[in-house]
Amino acid sequence: MFDFGYDISDFYAIQPEYGSLEDFEQLIKKADALNIKIILDFVPNHTSNESEWFIKSSNKDEYYSDWYVWENGHIDTNGRRQPPNNWISVFGKSAWTYMPSRDQFYLHQFNSAEPDLNYRNPVVGEEMKNIVKYWLEKGVAGMRFGSINYLFETDKDTFGGRFPDEPKSGKPGFNPDDYEYLFHVYTKDQEETFDIVTQFRDVFDAITLRNNFTRVMITVARSSIKTAVRYYGDGYHAGAHIPVNNVLIDDISKESDARDLKHAVDRWISYMPLGKPANWVTGDHDTSRIASRFRTELVDAFNMLVLLLPGIAFTYMGEEIGMVNGFVPWVDTKDPRACSTNDPVNFIDVSRDPVRTPFQWNNGVSAGFSTAAKPWLPVADRFESLNVANQRSAVRSHYQVYRTLTNLRMRPAFRLGRFESLAINPDVFAFKRWYNDDTYVIVMNLGKSYQIVNLTAFDLVFGQLEVEVSSVQSSRTFSDNVLATYLDLSADEALVLRMQV
Repeated sequence: MFDFGYDISDFYAIQPEYGSLEDFEQLIKKADALNIKIILDFVPNHTSNESEWFIKSSNKDEYYSDWYVWENGHIDTNGRRQPPNNWISVFGKSAWTYMPSRDQFYLHQFNSAEPDLNYRNPVVGEEMKNIVKYWLEKGVAGMRFGSINYLFETDKDTFGGRFPDEPKSGKPGFNPDDYEYLFHVYTKDQEETFDIVTQFRDVFDAITLRNNFTRVMITVARSSIKTAVRYYGDGYHAGAHIPVNNVLIDDISKESDARDLKHAVDRWISYMPLGKPANWVTGDHDTSRIASRFRTELVDAFNMLVLLLPGIAFTYMGEEIGMVNGFVPWVDTKDPRACSTNDPVNFIDVSRDPVRTPFQWNNGVSAGFSTAAKPWLPVADRFESLNVANQRSAVRSHYQVYRTLTNLRMRPAFRLGRFESLAINPDVFAFKRWYNDDTYVIVMNLGKSYQIVNLTAFDLVFGQLEVEVSSVQSSRTFSDNVLATYLDLSADEALVLRMQV
């Protein structure tokens, strides 16, 4: 628990403070009865340094000795021991830590408590596939593979038996301890990674065939778009069902306008393989929430985007009610990335705790998330008014909009229909979804000023359209009519319109 579950000491067990294996089996059984599917987060790149595997490997146990990436260091001219090369951890500083028991360094692309597994040892790959099989046979509906693109490092044998230095990025503002100081050409997205992804997918498909229930494989890789879409597979060998698409996180910022949004959406659809499902996500446990990253008024617009674009929708907890980032002071900070700065003032620049504050169910103790007066992280301010209970009872709220959108996306136009997008002007983004003669236009004013637009810029959009969903700020409500040739939009207004035939 040094990194909140990403440092796993036993892949076959449940961490005791979360319950027992029997509790987990009951969870699966109860969820199944409610037609809810459970997906597990899976971290295949590394283990905890408290893992039995690592302890045995660090003591040169014959079987486990080669399960991790071990390398000799060197002594510099001042007589000080130095790591094998210049590789930097995602969390900053050297990606190598010295282990006296082996008189060697081990690689950790993340925290020093998270030693990287050695996938060039085929026994490691087989053991990880066995772990996937174990949990799928327990009844989980799928697994999300975090940091999949770090599994392999370059083959040092092609460099004379020593891992090469990575080149400097030349990016301004970074020092030699910062991850961004280097281009990570030898430690990410290696060719062998795509092969092991296919092998993992084979495990999923074998169990799917056995009981005719698809077990979904999700991969997360923050990579260039050309590399990211390779995780779908190569056309001959299947990859992940869902390689998570981060373009709405990585390519869209507060400074972006409708043209940037169109470019980001169209680019993913253009690069991904034909016949595969797209997917959309605007936030996760590492990314500032929409209400804080942009502004509260755009929450409904981004939920429309995620839920009504073609493909699969991911919602990070809290986005459906427009939660904001919480304030977590230094004394309550838990994120190891922030703690490692040892900086009680500027830690907030890297801390992920503000986006991990408890979900806000009601205005009670700890926002209804816990009966404890002080949960793991403090509840965000304004939870007394910004919570599910309040929004569920309100006539208009982010919750009501989100609920309507989830029902709307079941219609054929959104499940099966075609897609077209337009940046009508720098402030207004719109997209059309249609199936046979059922046509919808989703239009959102991302700017802070009043706009008048003509939706007949879309082919075969004309006449009157009826409001299906409107953002909380909108003065329009369900079944209101608007003209395709003249639609006035207030600042931040977002609408789902259905064309009348």
